[in-house]
Amino acid sequence: MAQERERGITIQSAAVTFDWKGYRVNLIDTPGHVDFTLEVERCLRVLDGAVAVFDASAGVEAQTVTVWRQADKHKIPRICFLNKMDKTGASFKYAVESIREKLKAKPLLLQLPLGEGKAFKGVVDVVSKEKLLWNRQSEDGKDFERKPLLEMSDAELLKETTEARNDLIEQVADLDDEFADLVLGEFSENFDLLPAEKLQTAIHRVTLAQTAVPVLCGSALKNKGVQPLLDAITMYLPSPEERNYEFLQWYKDDLCALAFKVLHDKQRGPLVFLRIYSGIIKPQSAIYNINGNCTERISRLLLPFADQHIEIPSLTAGNIALTVGLKHTATGDTIVSSKSSALAAARRAEREGEKKHRQNNEAERLLLAGVEIPEPVFFCTIEPPSVARQPDLDYALKCLQREDPSLKVKLDPDSGQTVLCGMGELHIEIIHDRIKREYGLETYLGPLQVAYRETILNAVHATDTLDRTVGDKRHLVTVELEVKPIETSSVVPVIKYAASVSEDLPKVSQEAVENGIHSACLQGPLLGSPIQDVAITLHSLVIHPGTSTTMISACVSRCVQKALKKADKQVLEPLMNLEVTVTRDYLSPVLADLAQRRGTIQEIQTRQENKIVIGFVPLAEIMGYSTVLRTLTSGSATFALELCNYQAMNPQDQTTLLSRRSGLTQVL
Repeated sequence: MAQERERGITIQSAAVTFDWKGYRVNLIDTPGHVDFTLEVERCLRVLDGAVAVFDASAGVEAQTVTVWRQADKHKIPRICFLNKMDKTGASFKYAVESIREKLKAKPLLLQLPLGEGKAFKGVVDVVSKEKLLWNRQSEDGKDFERKPLLEMSDAELLKETTEARNDLIEQVADLDDEFADLVLGEFSENFDLLPAEKLQTAIHRVTLAQTAVPVLCGSALKNKGVQPLLDAITMYLPSPEERNYEFLQWYKDDLCALAFKVLHDKQRGPLVFLRIYSGIIKPQSAIYNINGNCTERISRLLLPFADQHIEIPSLTAGNIALTVGLKHTATGDTIVSSKSSALAAARRAEREGEKKHRQNNEAERLLLAGVEIPEPVFFCTIEPPSVARQPDLDYALKCLQREDPSLKVKLDPDSGQTVLCGMGELHIEIIHDRIKREYGLETYLGPLQVAYRETILNAVHATDTLDRTVGDKRHLVTVELEVKPIETSSVVPVIKYAASVSEDLPKVSQEAVENGIHSACLQGPLLGSPIQDVAITLHSLVIHPGTSTTMISACVSRCVQKALKKADKQVLEPLMNLEVTVTRDYLSPVLADLAQRRGTIQEIQTRQENKIVIGFVPLAEIMGYSTVLRTLTSGSATFALELCNYQAMNPQDQTTLLSRRSGLTQVL
């Protein structure tokens, strides 16, 4: 994407397929920024293994912890790669320590760096006791030499490597019983005689069991250390056969794939990324979408290669395919060869379930393991340059929502504005930029209009007479009514009739009265916001014969407004339920910030290492909170919001709000 090149960050995950030493590798590069959490979530859902890339000078950063947790949730075996070893301030020791401390993982050091920072020139392979030196003249890092460490030339380094290898053997033996038996049996006297292959097989088992993570290092800029990393991926991470997916047994060898990403291409239409779990996929074949309950046809099958794609005749299980022609498939949909294949799989699952005394819905769940979509935390309004371009904007937002399910678009019923809900300021900014570049629309983003409500604090009587002659007809209505506040929360006014009125009130007049009351309550006297929590009692209604229902409505409406103006008025503001998850160290700045935002803290719970702050905050004060919270907590805190109810503003805040609103009207 153009935005990625400009900012130098990953925004969308990109897929590449390549071959390395007889292995086919499907690689997906995912973003690291917290605003694009969904991209990571949906890619982890379809991966067999992962490489966690760290900055060797920074070690574990805030977002690393979030992504690591996501990988834990999906039970994905990992390798760690300490990148930027040639950067000033790079420290192998510090980075490894931070993995141990902050991620609570057991690092297995498979390499040691030769030099750090500007002096970085290669790595030592601990398993085979060899050193790998990169040619300084080579720009792309293709030229490197692998030499065994010799007692003659590298005595000090050989000693250090032998110690590291012995530590590695002990660590792996602690975690793998089979390897421990081998070490204690044949090689207990001298670890040096232990063949590298045996150690590599044991590391592979330990990585798959997720009891430890192999650590490698290098510098991706000059491709130093990338070849051994690719070897490690093929050697230690699982192949598709080694990942045990529970739902595959129901499909036998039929097609089962998961759509995990949709891209819109100007020429080809929607491109859907599929991970194939079993069976074979071919172009021009019909497939059945279980979630959408529809059959679609794949017109072309492509192999993803970042922004270029290669057309292929078929693709087997374990691969990632890019399909053209699927119009209705969205992220998280399960794709099978036909409806009958899906039913057969469900029957098998059910039979198996009966054996194990499971419920039917368990079988259903195994078929459709989708992608969890996080709740939005940042809201703003978006407007087209003119009303005529609104359909274009709606279309652009529809396409973008299909691509990125973490973007939600809704219409605010109170203000009629289009509200964008996203994962953060950067997320919304990128969406805004994409609408401009890809759809040619210059849109305007604005702060969220807060939908205030109004109510009254005391009961008030009012009477009103409407006497009007239209043509040769005289319309005369006299109304007497009472408006009073009620305890229970009610968005619409509660209408009551005095006994004297209700006896002889025709149905038509009653409708006219109610219409008048409802229309008067749509706009309050303070801000023009809807009125709520009021009861209106009609005490008397005198209607001259021949008076039209419109005049009755108008008179009642005017009388209600008169009463509301006389009463003591109160503004109600929307209150949000807020739950902040934060580490102990950052608890006090978060609480101080919430106090400034007129927040009320209900309770603070403890969950493992974290504190959970639960409370209420007015919606008006939550603007830009995601960015502030990240700044306060170095990106380590997360929060969730939902609308709770409406609450009365205190007099001071209400006066400030009213003067701000009236100030605006005077300026205009």
